[in-house]
Amino acid sequence: MNVSTPQPERDDASEYVPLGMRIAASWAWRLIIIGLAVGALLWLIVQVRIVVIPLLVSVLLAALLRPMVNWVMKIGLPKGVGVLAALLTLLFSVSFLAYLVFTRFQSGFGGLKYATIKAVNQLSSWLENGAFGISFSSDSLRDLFDQGMKLLSVDNMVLWTGALEIGTSVGQFLMGMLLCLFATLFLLIDGERIWMWVLGFLPARAHAGAHAAGKAGWESTGQYVRVQIFVAFVDALGIGIGAAILGLPLVVPLSILVFLASFIPFLGAILTGMLATFVALVYAGPGIALIMLLIVVLVNQIEGHVLQPLVMGNAVRVHPLGVVVGVTTGALVAGIPGALFAVPIIAALNAMVNTLVEGKWRGDPDPVALFHAEHAAKQDLKVQTKLRNKVMKQLQKKPRPKPEPTAEPKEQE
Repeated sequence: MNVSTPQPERDDASEYVPLGMRIAASWAWRLIIIGLAVGALLWLIVQVRIVVIPLLVSVLLAALLRPMVNWVMKIGLPKGVGVLAALLTLLFSVSFLAYLVFTRFQSGFGGLKYATIKAVNQLSSWLENGAFGISFSSDSLRDLFDQGMKLLSVDNMVLWTGALEIGTSVGQFLMGMLLCLFATLFLLIDGERIWMWVLGFLPARAHAGAHAAGKAGWESTGQYVRVQIFVAFVDALGIGIGAAILGLPLVVPLSILVFLASFIPFLGAILTGMLATFVALVYAGPGIALIMLLIVVLVNQIEGHVLQPLVMGNAVRVHPLGVVVGVTTGALVAGIPGALFAVPIIAALNAMVNTLVEGKWRGDPDPVALFHAEHAAKQDLKVQTKLRNKVMKQLQKKPRPKPEPTAEPKEQE
């Protein structure tokens, strides 16, 4: 008779850990892995930023110009004509704006320099005469001025270092411009094939969902760019009209700078508005500068409380708080490019996630297989058309046989 010895009870440490703690730990290590993956991706993007930034700009430009290409094709013209018209319109617009900014600033720079020196001298004399009951000597003012210039030079070096992180040389900047131009060209000409090539790296069962999400993100990006152009135009028009009413110089270049800077939501118009306030200060004094500052604040409030919630919110469906947080985070992570691309990336991701959650794409055919089937059918049709045309040309070139003369019947004698 075998007697089994009792086995000691095994203690499982997980039994003593509360369920909530186990769930939190499971979430924690997964979030840590996701955070490490995102950090590695951001590090990789920073290393190849000279390539990534032009590609992102080309995506925004292609989303902006695509409706023009579709309109040209709709009226019966070839796609190449539409692409050429869109690119020429873009190049002409950018060149014209740059020409206005440089020529107007060049013509007014001398007056701005003279007005700035005059304002500094007036401030110095005002301080020497005992402003706020405190008198400053010229030597102390000169020391303060020298210290301020040293601080500005240090900050200027920091700013230049941050700017040169985007492109460390003129050659890299030109390379980025060419890459952006060529990428925009190919996205307009063959964007669908490029997208299907990207989808081909995913499993077949994920093609339908990824295609629907990508299409929604593309449409949201295009809507953002077009609406942001309208918002930037309103900001530039408001600040430009205010500066013109106050009789300030450099109205046109200041308005163009406000328009370009407004592509960074909220922050861009404020920074360029401060430049307009500085021009008002050195040209017309503190009273006009205060009025210009109020105009800048008013335009910014209209953007934040009317244009962004109503126009931008309905177009891209992103809350204004999300826009502010996204722009601030993008600026902290990647500087000016991060602030520029934060909102379109958020808008695209929001549209993609909503599309995947809705699930209307379920049951759709594989877009990659359908695209390749349609492409193969078009190729077969082209081959058949070429073969038929070749046969017809050969038949036309082949000499026709001459009819043989018929013998006349002989008359009987």
